[in-house]
Amino acid sequence: MAINIRRRQFIFTLGGAAAAWPLAARAQQGERMRRIGVLMNASSDDADGQARIVAFVQALQELGWTDRRNARIDVRWGAGDAERYHRYAVELVALEPDVILAPTSGVVAALQRTTRTVPIVFTSVIDPVGAGFVANLARPGGNVTGFAAFEYGLSGKWLALLKEIAPDIRRAAVLRDPAIASGIGQLAAIQAVAPSLGVELTPLDLRDANELEHAVAEFARAPNGGVIVTAGPAANVHREQINALMVRHRLPTVYPFRYYVESGGLVGYGPDIIGEYRPAAAYVDRILRGEKPANLPVQTPTKYELVINLKTAKALGLKMPPTLLARADVVIE
Repeated sequence: MAINIRRRQFIFTLGGAAAAWPLAARAQQGERMRRIGVLMNASSDDADGQARIVAFVQALQELGWTDRRNARIDVRWGAGDAERYHRYAVELVALEPDVILAPTSGVVAALQRTTRTVPIVFTSVIDPVGAGFVANLARPGGNVTGFAAFEYGLSGKWLALLKEIAPDIRRAAVLRDPAIASGIGQLAAIQAVAPSLGVELTPLDLRDANELEHAVAEFARAPNGGVIVTAGPAANVHREQINALMVRHRLPTVYPFRYYVESGGLVGYGPDIIGEYRPAAAYVDRILRGEKPANLPVQTPTKYELVINLKTAKALGLKMPPTLLARADVVIE
């Protein structure tokens, strides 16, 4: 059964002007104000980024932590920019927070270069062991723990999904971020399954918008092509442009997360990113109550969601297989 989805626009501001308010005035008498830093990888006007913050703050409130009452939440928006990550990491650590929430590998890396003592809870990190953030998943062993996005093997399923959507595909461009290790790992997993599916791969690096537009146009000149967009900060920041390019060049495309599809992409398969922020709040709560991140195991997703945008399928001239629609968790019309 098809489901109509409309993205609710979240407007949620933390930090900013409130930074000047006396902390003691916001704490209940006799209760120590706790400080929680948040360094987001999105921009402040990103609706999905705002939705993640809302989910995190609401979960904290259910656990007894309310901004400006017994906790101060300082949010910074990195917008996928490495220089901002570094600047805001230094800024947040200087505030002496009790714990910092850090989505994605780039944010965690910037924070780890700044502090090895402030507890960090991450979300949406691919291969945290390989990235050097934790010693192992069961016992992280340092000041970092959190919630992994997925294992590299999931990337191979994106190519299988692309073939299911468009069986005539013989060529697939893989958009990846060469600046991050997970970009290499995701591509390797896709390369491992490509021969068995009869697909020739063309890696396309996501460096800047103009270069991407030219590369996609060049790839689209030949027939029987499709695209896989791997997870990474560059793809996230440029997702609306990527979606528009895919429709313009009539390229079937598979994405790693639901929010790509909600903003106009064709099909997404991956974990519920917003859903990670509620258990992340539970880890923050446990740290605020005295537990150490070194002893909190890194958790991996237990479910992946398949999301299909029928409006985009129509624009591409594609008819989705009924079996695929039956498996979908969300169908956007």
